[in-house]
Order: sequence, then structure tokens, then C-alpha cells
Amino acid sequence: MPQTVAMTAAPQHTFFWRRIGGGTGSDVCRVYPRADGGWDLHGMAVFHEEGLACDLGYAVSVDTGWVTQAAHVSGHCGGRVVDLRFHPGADGRWWVGQGGEPDADTGVSAHACPDMDLNFSPATNMIAIRRMALQVGQEEQAPSAWLSFPDLRLQELPQVYRRLDTVRYQYDAPTVGYSGVLQVCGDGAVVAYPELFARVAL
Repeated sequence: MPQTVAMTAAPQHTFFWRRIGGGTGSDVCRVYPRADGGWDLHGMAVFHEEGLACDLGYAVSVDTGWVTQAAHVSGHCGGRVVDLRFHPGADGRWWVGQGGEPDADTGVSAHACPDMDLNFSPATNMIAIRRMALQVGQEEQAPSAWLSFPDLRLQELPQVYRRLDTVRYQYDAPTVGYSGVLQVCGDGAVVAYPELFARVAL
């Protein structure tokens, strides 16, 4: 399992977003460097969408190359108590543990989908952006292990990123009907996510 950072340490980055579409709410994420060179993202999304009041905490650990090692989502989605722990299994697929139940195979390939993408948070787009490190003009297919909302089921999500310039990416997720130009900061975190999220300056 990945090494986790002591939460008393100061984060290297703190990001805050508000929802501008698809419901109301906000999201805060703190990014902590680890002694092994990897990173831990810890955040909380509080929002109301599709008639559901949600408070979902998340923790995602990535290695030095920003490949996801593990993820944990916990809290509430409407009346549902959420406690989902994801990790790559020896079979090369993503596995999930829920509460005290035995881990189960999600059927999603961890090799084909190295990035964890949480539908309800813009924080995880940074993982794919940092991992790919595209040069201006480059384009790459980036299928992700995507936690859908509101069913919170892990599935493969086809995605394409094309870097337009130093701060903009053309982002397409055709199976969910999304296409837009993401604006990011120098650290790869989303600043403007058309129709969904906007970063609030801290």
C-alpha cells in the first residue's frame, strides 16, 4: 500500500472550486508531497445534485509518475453511507472494498486505466494531466477508472486530452457527451471547467 502523509504536515497546494452547473456545492482539495516522491490528494466535495445531498471525502495516492496507487471515497450520497476503497489487484484490474465486505473485482483494467477519475470532483483531472505531461500540440487517449455519479460504480471512461497551449487542454469524454476546453494552472489543477466547475482564488 502507498505511504500516506501525516495530516499535520502542511499541504504543498490547496485548491477550492465551486459548482457552476449540474447542482450546487463546492470542493476543496489539498495536495501533500510524500517522502517517497509520490503525492496524496485529500479533499471534500459537498454538493446537492439530482435531488441528493452529498458529502464525499476523498483521498487519492499517486506515485512519482502520477500513476494512481489507491483511492478512498467516504461520506454520504443522499441516504447512502459511502465507504469505497480502490486499489490495483495482482490480476491487473481495479478492486474495491466496501465497508467490511471482502474486496471485489470491478472489472476495470488498472493497466489500461491508470488514472482514478471521480465524477463529482475536478481534482482528479490533475492526475491525468500531470501523468501525461503533454507538450503543446500533443494529444493522447487517457481512458480512466471513473467513479460515476450517482451510482458510484467504477467503470472505464474513454477520454482524450489535447494540449492547446500552456494553460488550456481540449478535453473530450464522448461516451458521456462532454467536450470542452479546460483551463489549468501551472500545477495542472483545473481553473475553469466549462459548465461544471470554477476555481476560487485563495
